[in-house]
Amino acid sequence: MARKLKISHLFPELLNLYGDSGNILCLSKRLEWRGIDCEVAEVHVGDRPSLSDVDIAFIGGGSDREQRIVCDALLAEHDELKAFVDDGGVLLAVCGGYQLLGESYLMGEEKVAGLGLVDMWTDRKEPRLISNIVIESEISPQPIVGYENHGGRTHLGSGAKPLGRVLYGNGNDGASGEEGCLAGNIVGTYIHGPLLPKNPGVADWLIARALERRFGDATLGPLDDSVELAANAVMAERLLSGKVKED
Repeated sequence: MARKLKISHLFPELLNLYGDSGNILCLSKRLEWRGIDCEVAEVHVGDRPSLSDVDIAFIGGGSDREQRIVCDALLAEHDELKAFVDDGGVLLAVCGGYQLLGESYLMGEEKVAGLGLVDMWTDRKEPRLISNIVIESEISPQPIVGYENHGGRTHLGSGAKPLGRVLYGNGNDGASGEEGCLAGNIVGTYIHGPLLPKNPGVADWLIARALERRFGDATLGPLDDSVELAANAVMAERLLSGKVKED
């Protein structure tokens, strides 16, 4: 039986900082290269999204203004999103999208209700945390590398665990040594760049979880990731060796 996955890209016209749409391209190409059909459905402001037939949903990053618009739109569809993740749907949320997953976040001085999908909350503090970043995570055999730029400080409650441990950079709050969140099939992270092209292990983790949910079989054929892994290794080595100096 031919396998097919459906990816929902939520509000790409508003949430696409630092090439976040490259994550969608990466997922679709890695499926295509393995002979797995892929459908990408974009959800725009004013649409009424249905996630009943979706396997992977993606929320990118945006400025405060775009983030507030998207949060209001997603809150209106809270039950749909909660049903999706409760059923094991795979959700990747980056930066601003990551902050929306929690109970609340600060918009200027205003405390704004989040989606409440993960036990976490986000406040703000100066200075902005701007840096390249390297973390180690259980979902990737290689270090996860990328770029972060956020004023938010995200705090995980007892019901959530971090995506990984910071080896270089700031992570959730610049102090805890934690980065991102991992809750069931939900992955939240501040890592841009985009995230997935330099981190094929993360892309394949998301795909495998979606295949397991849809078909009961997470088997993935191997791909030649030599270029991607070389880019990953060069960035990790330069940062961890101290060859890159950042203020």
